[in-house]
Amino acid sequence: MTRFVDCAKLKKKAEGLEIQPYPGELGKRIYAEISKEAWQQWLGHQTILINEYRLSMLDPKAREFLANEMQLFLFNSESKKPASYTPPE
Repeated sequence: MTRFVDCAKLKKKAEGLEIQPYPGELGKRIYAEISKEAWQQWLGHQTILINEYRLSMLDPKAREFLANEMQLFLFNSESKKPASYTPPE
């Protein structure tokens, strides 16, 4: 059965995630307040951040940076693309 949430990112009722995508309290909040569509948008944005900033997921500081950017992107709409980012043609 499809679960719907009032998506904090998209500001509308939308299909919710099937499982909690991130651990801890932040993961619980994402599961409760973020839609599948918004989560897919975050995954695309996260890929841009990892590639443009050449982040290593083995580095705890890189993981912390991404967690902060995830909160900004999903709940505050303040996460920006890197200045060096050029969209593919």
